[in-house]
Amino acid sequence: MQTKTKDYQKIVVDLINRLNDVRFLGQVIFGVIVLLISWSGVKAIQTNYNLQKQIAALEQQNQVQKLANENLKLQNQYYNTNQYLELSARQNFSLAAPNETEILVPKSVAYANTVDLGAPTTKATSADARPAYARNAQAWLDFFLHRPSTTD
Repeated sequence: MQTKTKDYQKIVVDLINRLNDVRFLGQVIFGVIVLLISWSGVKAIQTNYNLQKQIAALEQQNQVQKLANENLKLQNQYYNTNQYLELSARQNFSLAAPNETEILVPKSVAYANTVDLGAPTTKATSADARPAYARNAQAWLDFFLHRPSTTD
């Protein structure tokens, strides 16, 4: 134990003696300056990167807002057209164009003349009796070989 402490004391004494040498001290100071400059450069690059990300996000938000404004302008232009006014008058006020006759059909008559499509089915019917994994493998094979699907 005592030999280790003597070894450490010898290393510290050698280092202190080397600090008295101007060349070694200059190299240490130069190394510290290089490290400080490098650290400052890395921090500047990191700050610029973060600012660029913020600028890009804000520019993207700005573009989205411009597109929304353009959509609103187009919508306002549409609301000022005669076509919209005519449709709005027909829907909201049940008005018709001049010399046009409006026919009101009761719901019972309208429903009586519709076609019954039947109840929607929830289970897909398949004429293929193969297991699901075989159909899936065949579908992928058809996809990769650019063939039309065989399950249609």
